[in-house]
Amino acid sequence: MPQTRETLLAGRPTGPAVDPAEIAAGVDGSRRVFVVLDDDPTGTQSVTDLPVLMSWSVESLEWALSQGRPAVYVMTNSRSLDPADARQRNVEVARAAFEAAAKVGVDVDFVSRSDSTLRGHFPLETDTLAAEIEAATGRGVDGVVVVPAFGDAGRITVGGVHYAGSDAAGFVPVGESEFATDATFGYCSSAMTDWVAEKTGGRVAAQDVAFVDLTTLRTDPEATVAALTSLRDGRPFVVDIVEENDLLLLSAALERAESTGVRLLYRVGPPFMRARLGQTPRTPLTGGEVRAIRVDGVAEDSVGGLIMIGSHTALTTSQLEALRARSAPTEFEIDVATVRDAVAREAHLAQIVADAVAALASGNVAVRTSRTLVKGADADDSLAIARLVSSAVVEVTQRILAAYPPRFVVAKGGITSSDVASRGLSIDRAYVRGPMLPGIVSLWEPMDGPARGIPYIVFAGNVGGPESLADVVDTLSA
Repeated sequence: MPQTRETLLAGRPTGPAVDPAEIAAGVDGSRRVFVVLDDDPTGTQSVTDLPVLMSWSVESLEWALSQGRPAVYVMTNSRSLDPADARQRNVEVARAAFEAAAKVGVDVDFVSRSDSTLRGHFPLETDTLAAEIEAATGRGVDGVVVVPAFGDAGRITVGGVHYAGSDAAGFVPVGESEFATDATFGYCSSAMTDWVAEKTGGRVAAQDVAFVDLTTLRTDPEATVAALTSLRDGRPFVVDIVEENDLLLLSAALERAESTGVRLLYRVGPPFMRARLGQTPRTPLTGGEVRAIRVDGVAEDSVGGLIMIGSHTALTTSQLEALRARSAPTEFEIDVATVRDAVAREAHLAQIVADAVAALASGNVAVRTSRTLVKGADADDSLAIARLVSSAVVEVTQRILAAYPPRFVVAKGGITSSDVASRGLSIDRAYVRGPMLPGIVSLWEPMDGPARGIPYIVFAGNVGGPESLADVVDTLSA
């Protein structure tokens, strides 16, 4: 049965308020830049004004590390890859980052950004990065800080247990949620120490995971720092986090611990970097701010925006229904059965593109994949179908962009967001400018390529409420 926030926090103290500017001062005074390997493009939704890369060439990383910003995001999209490919991608990014950092004259530390509901390649990705760090620097990582909490999306850690939910519906241990049954990244444990033991296959026992509870974090900073400075040999560290100030308290402790020479690697949810950099949660972007991005861009005078919907979650479907009811965009469906037919595919996609381009001249257009998820005879067949559909989404986006650059582009779904950005819009370098909703749904400004100046919105499939997509489209259309 779901528990209320009040029940979970009963008897627990509040912590002293931390000024984000104090954290930012420590970060800004350093030569260090955090390189955030984001396994899904939705990880930028909590941060502001940071470079984002869709590729990881040394040249691109040199550009990003030369921007004078305290962190750069590299979109690995590794959550969509098999373990061998995910490992190789982490190796490539780490080696390119070290090479670029040497050329620019900065130091780099690494953050492995992943899912707040515990899905992803753990510990594979942190193991890989730790090995690359040791190979490049001659020194291993002392600790791996695991912080999946994402309060804005209802993921909190209390008493060592990670929860998913909301204030309205209550919170359940994440191991009892739908996320734990993920076909690729499923798990059983809700207690973070047990989850680490489960995911490491027992290589790290639950009792060997360092843990700081909420009371200690909020009332005893010396104990928190001591726990961090005692880490050795890549020992995992987990901590209770409920709200933004908890992340700031942790960030202050991390800054102190790292100043002693402790080397840490991070595996975190979206809001961690906001606090670690001392960024204040930004208010959602306004229509005027979105319009300013379009000035002198290829779509400055365009009328309609493009909404690409690939996510099949129930929440996404309800958000689409709310969008229809509020503003009735012209809709087109990429039919999975037709896309699988090599003969019929081309005519089907060409018709969608022609009709969408015509409709964009007068209003917004939504292109969605079939709402029923089509599965194959086995896992390989299902993956092949998913790739066919993804290629169709990319091709439709490319053709529409070439014929009529839309006023904005929204991509709904993690994998959809990655494919539309890197392949559909050919974005290589961008800046995340801020959220479209409080703490969630980020807007990128492409800095190069055919989509330069077109506001691009990365919208995860499992965030927001029923009206969220309609609210975002209203702002973009203003």
